[in-house]
Amino acid sequence: MTLENEQLNNPLHGLKLDTLLDELLEHYGFEILAEYTSINCFKNKPSVVSSLKFLRKTEWAREKIERFYLYEFKNLPKADDVQYEIPPRLRVIPAHQQPRDPAVLILGQAPAPRVRSSNFSDNKPSSHDRGNRGDSRSGGYKNTNERGFARRTEKSEAAKPSGGSSNPYSDSPK
Repeated sequence: MTLENEQLNNPLHGLKLDTLLDELLEHYGFEILAEYTSINCFKNKPSVVSSLKFLRKTEWAREKIERFYLYEFKNLPKADDVQYEIPPRLRVIPAHQQPRDPAVLILGQAPAPRVRSSNFSDNKPSSHDRGNRGDSRSGGYKNTNERGFARRTEKSEAAKPSGGSSNPYSDSPK
């Protein structure tokens, strides 16, 4: 089976982005799209022209609105983990799955956005909890404050350059 035959059941196959956006706006409006997708082009001074411009330039936003179209507007069953990793326009929709009536979405009842996992493990101190890190992590400075930053100390009289000049650039090359 060729890729084109597999794509024939995908509702996004052959659908232009402006047609997709028109269908979504006609059914849901900017407020619902802003709340359920969390894309700023639908929140701040929304217009079809500015939204299309943003969605064409920004791949992650275009894929997010295409997912919304497939799984909320066309009300298809959610994709499995393997298919979810594939961009929505390239997903294989099984022949037995047919689009249904759009999901009923109510303003103010959008699910909370998922929290992305971070690259930091839980056993590492946060930037607020680091405290005094000592010599090994602060670059060898022994005088550190409670946040781990080196304190500026005054030079002793013996360490100051001779000549009584207070200009720090006095011995720099000219």
